[in-house]
Amino acid sequence: MSNEAGELSEKRIRESQNCMGKLEARVDAPASSGERRQIRRRWLRPPLWVSEQYRPKKISVNSLYQSEEIRFDAPSIAIVTPTLNRRQYLQATIDSVLMQGYPRLDYRVQDGGSTDGTVDLLRSYDSRLAWHSEHDSGQAWAINRAFAACDCDIMAYLNSDDLLLPGTLAYVAREFQERPDIDIVYGHRIFVDRAGLEIGRAVLPRHDAKAIYWADFVPQETMFWRRRVWAAVGPLDETLQYALDWDFIVKAQHAGFKFLRLPRFLACFRVHDEQKVAMMHDRGREEMQAVRRRYLGYEPSHRKVIQKMMPYLLRQLAVHWMYRSRFLQY
Repeated sequence: MSNEAGELSEKRIRESQNCMGKLEARVDAPASSGERRQIRRRWLRPPLWVSEQYRPKKISVNSLYQSEEIRFDAPSIAIVTPTLNRRQYLQATIDSVLMQGYPRLDYRVQDGGSTDGTVDLLRSYDSRLAWHSEHDSGQAWAINRAFAACDCDIMAYLNSDDLLLPGTLAYVAREFQERPDIDIVYGHRIFVDRAGLEIGRAVLPRHDAKAIYWADFVPQETMFWRRRVWAAVGPLDETLQYALDWDFIVKAQHAGFKFLRLPRFLACFRVHDEQKVAMMHDRGREEMQAVRRRYLGYEPSHRKVIQKMMPYLLRQLAVHWMYRSRFLQY
């Protein structure tokens, strides 16, 4: 964390670029020109949205994550998990929250009427969490419904196939206590496969208040916010099925709330074929353009979006390789 202040300095970016050049040269040596171009395209593509970066392996994080202490005056946290027929992943999600051992936690699972044994799983947790099962009109409705019953200081929602990393709640709570000026926090992401094995990482530069209007780069499963944000810009827009989290983020940015990217891996995003991101590509593109139209005043071309995002994406690429080259440690 001592690297944080200067992580994007020109010196380190140059070091990262030099390292990338050496690594590419090493890989390029035995390959044909066509293979080299393909390798370069893959290596230079922003890792922010590239989930499969290496062979599956067991998740490994800094040992200090396990020893995060919970302060006696810790703020209350409410976490909501919306779910529908995700029993195969839901238990791991729930356990990742409950195993945090956070004393002032209100954890609620809002099920949309699953038929895959989800209700039996939820019953097995007895009073360790609150849950409700009923047919609903979508993810945003489920999250809004659950949050309506919460009384808390900090809020977040975790989808039923994602995971919190050890110590996340204690760490986030401390950051909010020490930074009363900050309203919303998020952190780095680990990609995992169906089996829960790590397949990639997204290391992010500092928050960019301008770039967020053009594309969503905030890992939703790592995001926490103060209740005052929800009171001002919530609830989630129930007409959206794909871009609901980005719409909430942009609303909060537009309202002047202050974001902070924390220097730590906070959660895991599970990659699988049944997830909404994979199944709703066309609907997602439409909703993202609707969000841009709402806050930019028009629908920009894909080229325009890339142009506006390029400074952020280049910073993300540099930070990613600085982390992979061990210039940065989290």
